[in-house]
Amino acid sequence: MAKSNLVVKTNYLNTVLQNLTLVEIRIIQLAIVDARETGKGLSTDTPLRIDAMRYAEVFNTTRQNGYLMMKDAEETLFNRRFSFLDDDERTVKSRWISQVRYLDDEGAIELVFTPAVVKGITRIDGAEEFFTKYLLEQTARMDSNYSIRLYELLVQWKKAGKTPLFELEQFRGQMGLGINEYKRMCDFKRRVLDLAVEEINEKSDLKVSYEQEKKGRRITGFKFKIITKSKPEQPQKRTVSRDAYTADMFTVDGLNDKQLGRIARNPNFIADYNHLVSSTSPAGQNPNDWEFEMINRLKKDASQFKKRPIRDYLEY
Repeated sequence: MAKSNLVVKTNYLNTVLQNLTLVEIRIIQLAIVDARETGKGLSTDTPLRIDAMRYAEVFNTTRQNGYLMMKDAEETLFNRRFSFLDDDERTVKSRWISQVRYLDDEGAIELVFTPAVVKGITRIDGAEEFFTKYLLEQTARMDSNYSIRLYELLVQWKKAGKTPLFELEQFRGQMGLGINEYKRMCDFKRRVLDLAVEEINEKSDLKVSYEQEKKGRRITGFKFKIITKSKPEQPQKRTVSRDAYTADMFTVDGLNDKQLGRIARNPNFIADYNHLVSSTSPAGQNPNDWEFEMINRLKKDASQFKKRPIRDYLEY
């Protein structure tokens, strides 16, 4: 994997009351990851670029769909607000972003975070015990924003293996629920809590369960137990003697768009197949267009790519 995709958030930002959509959460995640991986960090005056192809690669969609989703989400994210307690325990209200620019011809957006977010999402050396850390891949396959929000809350207590009591009303806010949403406990459990727990257990590195705390007959909050799943053993590679041009060595079956994108970006792949497009075409001039074009060609007819086994290009 080319990038470690480590997301780091200060705990105050991670526990703010918010109600972001799934796509909005993903944009924030990508911004954190890319700011760290490029080494640029975040500032209140330097735009951070997110390409639709990058979004599509991580979240397994098309470039066009990724750009439309990002653009729609930015329009709402621009007006989102959150609140938190500062060092003096005083409530502060802030927006997420102060500026956004759409690069329609490049399939990208540029955004600038507000000072509160820049302070909360940062690159810290030597103080990581104050931070929540997790791999973007752990939440990329999740379909519910409730699952991502719960994961972000629980991963802070990963080493401890259990959480303190999450008071019900604050917990509801941290899950992004409005006052009148899923007010009945049976609906809250079925539509929010149990759904999130099930998806976390299925798609992430955590195995979680919860118990409820009551006062009389009224549920007042929840405590969670957290187990880190053991990593599955990697199967040993088999060495098979075969004709270098055996057909199944060139199939793309079982490869997702993210892997195909990695193949298309491989310098050896580019050198082997740059003759397939005109140097004056969009794919011949723009790396993102090249990647999009090659992914489509690989999926449509991989038989034209026979200079070496397709999966060899995954390694570089």
